Parts: sequence; C-alpha cells; structure tokens
Amino acid sequence: MRLHSLARFAPFFLFLLLWTGGIQASPSLGSLSQDFSSVAEEVNPVVVSISSEKVIKLKGSPFSREPFKGFFDDDFFDRFFRIPIPQGEIRKRGLGSGVIVSQDGYILTNSHVVSGAEKIWVTLSDKRKFKAKIVGTDAKTDVGVIKIDAHDLPVAKLGDSDKVKIGEWVLAIGNPFRLTHTVTAGIISAKGRSNVGLAEYEDFIQTDAAINPGNSGGALANLEGEVIGINTAIATRSGSYQGIGFAIPVNMAKEVMDQLISQGKVIRGWLGVIIQDIDPDMAEALGLKKAEGVVVGDVKKDSPAQRGGVKRGDVILRLDNRKVENAVGLKNMVARYKPGTKVKIEVLREGRKRDLSVKLGEMSSSGSSPVAAPELAEELGIEVEGLTGDLARRLGYRGEKGVVVSDVKFGSLAQLAGIKRGDLIQEIDREKIESLDDYRRALGKIKKGESILFLVRRGEDTLFVAVKVPRK
Repeated sequence: MRLHSLARFAPFFLFLLLWTGGIQASPSLGSLSQDFSSVAEEVNPVVVSISSEKVIKLKGSPFSREPFKGFFDDDFFDRFFRIPIPQGEIRKRGLGSGVIVSQDGYILTNSHVVSGAEKIWVTLSDKRKFKAKIVGTDAKTDVGVIKIDAHDLPVAKLGDSDKVKIGEWVLAIGNPFRLTHTVTAGIISAKGRSNVGLAEYEDFIQTDAAINPGNSGGALANLEGEVIGINTAIATRSGSYQGIGFAIPVNMAKEVMDQLISQGKVIRGWLGVIIQDIDPDMAEALGLKKAEGVVVGDVKKDSPAQRGGVKRGDVILRLDNRKVENAVGLKNMVARYKPGTKVKIEVLREGRKRDLSVKLGEMSSSGSSPVAAPELAEELGIEVEGLTGDLARRLGYRGEKGVVVSDVKFGSLAQLAGIKRGDLIQEIDREKIESLDDYRRALGKIKKGESILFLVRRGEDTLFVAVKVPRK
C-alpha cells in the first residue's frame, strides 16, 4: 500500500492513539480561560478602590515675592496680560488601588497614592465605603499602608515573589480610570528591573498586563491566586498603557509594610561604600577573568565598611554567601538587614579572595547621602528625575549621564538664571552628577549665600548656569 493511501487512515490512527493514552493532549485554551476566571474570582474581593483628597494652597504670583516684591502685584497680570492669578486653595483628588492584608483592615498600597492626603476613602468590592488613616509611607520603595475600621475582611494570599519566572502568566487587578475591579492579563516580562527612576530602592517586576492610571497599589497575581506584586507605574510616552508596567515584588513590599505597621518607619542597614557595576571593559582593566560583582569606588570615613576592612578598589563578590549581581542588588540586599547585623563579605583584592566581617550600621532617614534642605530646594524651584533609557531617547541624551529637569517653577531662582525644563544637569560645582543620589549629595553641600554652578546639557549644547542662593 502506498503512502498516499495510508494517509486516508491517519485520523483513525490519531483517534486510536488518543483513546489508548498514547498521546497526551496539551491544556486547552478553555482551561486557561477557566484559570483566569478562578483567579479573578479569588483576588477581586481583596482589591479595594482608594480615593484621596489634599488641599493645595495657592500663594499667588511669584512676582509678589523677592526679588520682585513691591514692583508687581497680581492685578498687574490681570489688567495688562489678562492672566488671572489664582488665590486661596484648591482641592486635589487622587485615585488608586490597594490590597487587603489583614481581616481587621490593614491595606497595602503605594506611597504615592496616599502620601500627603488629608482625607482618604476606601471602597470595598461589596460597595461598602470606609474612611482610612495612614499607618505609614516609605517613599524610598513607594510602599504605603493604610487602615480602615472593619472586621472579618477577605485577605490576600501573598506569594513568594522571589520564585516568579519570566514568561509566567499574571493578572493585574485594580481601578484604572475609575473602572473598579478591572482585570487584565499578561506575562512576567522581566525581573529585577532597576534604574527606572521611580524609587530609590528598585527591584521591579515588569509585566505586559495592562496597567493604567488608577491601577497603582493594586494586585499583580499569579495563576495560583497569590499576590506576587503591587502594581506601581508604567513606562509610556502617551500617559497610558503601552505594554510596559512595573510592580513592586510582594516580598519587598511585605518587609516594608511590617516595619511601617510595627514602628511607623523603615530601618535599613548601612554599609557605607560607593559602588559601581563592572562591565567587560572594567573587568579587563581590573584584571578580572569575567565581569562579576561590584567595585568599591570609595569607602566613607568611620563607616561600617571602613571598620570592617573594606578598601577602595575591592571587588565585592558575595554578601553572606549570596552572589552580588550589581550595585543596585547589593544596595537592596544591605538595606534588608537590621542595623547591628554582622555580615560576611567576600571581596577580590589584588587577585586574591578575602572574607571580611562587617557589622552594619543604620542608614539615616535621608539615606546615606546628605539631602538638600527643603527650603533650599523650594527656593531653587527645580524638580528633577533620573535619566531613564526611554527619557534619554526622547530628549536626545543617549550615552549621557545626569539628572533631567522635569519642572522649573515660574519666577524661581533657577528659572531666572536660565535653567529650563528638559535640561540635563551633568555637574554641580564641578562635581559630576550621574544619579539622583549625586544630585542630592551635591545640593546638600550648598550653604546660604553661596552661588551654585550648574553644567547643563541642552540639546546639542553644553553650558554653565550660575544660581545665587540668598542668605535669608
């Protein structure tokens, strides 16, 4: 019998093999759809809608303050330029999401959803509405905890975010655009995303499940019905979903939450080193066989690292037998320890591995670097953000380092000196600025009455801008 004749019997042979168990059928799309429905049914009740309100006081025209005080008033703009200057106050309303983590009303959300709010309301899935109070917020991780006066609430099942895998199916549940309890599906696109510019401590889960304004603080759940992340932000050029969303790993969020509940603040370990990643070129220059660990650029005086014997030029390979992948990873690892904890640090020094014992200190509330006084930051009138890859492409700063001016207050010292939105600050007083930490550190050294010399990149040009800080 020829092959083409045998082909007529193929359906029969296939049926026979399936019937006898010779071929195992793969899970159907219907099964996956049922999984999605089951997870949505389980997780939806533990996701809440959060609405907030804060009062913003308007102080009138900047020309009513120095150095223009006495020359112009608000009526000047109304009469000559038809620009009415608002007075009094306005009420700013916000919307976000949260995840119930205890039967007695503790709710996990994002810091930026509730921080500074004077009034907070929480709406449950059964439409009950409660007033909430802030238990604590941590801007360094963008984690916030609020509390409502309720009992016997459904509680989220928290998973282990360290075990999530790239390609794993997840559901994002929240309240985008006031559309309560919206469920979207996607996969884990990446893990350990850092240098995104959203928080000081970043270890984000990246997902392509649709996340939009209002989703912040909501649940990212796996197909076991476990919350493995707290939806936080998106990377976008339009302001809405474009396929890239970020969630705080629930393990990190839970550690911060527990401290906020128990002591109202987060206490972090501190090592006291300036570190940087190692690329192949640096590895070759350091005489390493491969790019691994992080190199110590400097050791702070009287820091735990200095007392423990860490030196400039050391390559840190492991912390308590855990491999150090990059600078952000080491920073996050150290922060998770309690101050006073003794840790073993494996370093490579002059081609030889050494084990050092270091007793960690406590990071100050402002971080390991001095931060500019709030009144100075307000006087300058500059708001900045980290230079992400997407922002660098949009502004034409590929390959550059610095912080981007995201806003300049009208009539401020910075605006009058010539600093503009979109400028890339690369130096302050001849000191290189490559990160937000560098920016804060440099501004923290400025004293009243001094002049600040900024080196900024604007398009294809680089220029110096001097800003005089008043003595009072």
